[in-house]
Amino acid sequence: MLISVKVRVKSGRQEVIEIVKDKEYEVYVKSEAEQNKANLEVIRLVAKYFNIQDSKVRLRRGLTSRKKIVEVII
Repeated sequence: MLISVKVRVKSGRQEVIEIVKDKEYEVYVKSEAEQNKANLEVIRLVAKYFNIQDSKVRLRRGLTSRKKIVEVII
């Protein structure tokens, strides 16, 4: 399943919010967008949200962008 994710970095919270059912999400991360820290946190939070292992979540597009396409393997 491919989902669209909008990342909010340097937030005071760590949270995944569903915007459009099964399609668009906002992910709030505490990490800065440096040295891949925010991307790793996005992967971890999305995996936790879907209750799957981190290895089942991949960034498909948008490695350096706030808008990302994430593949979730369920």
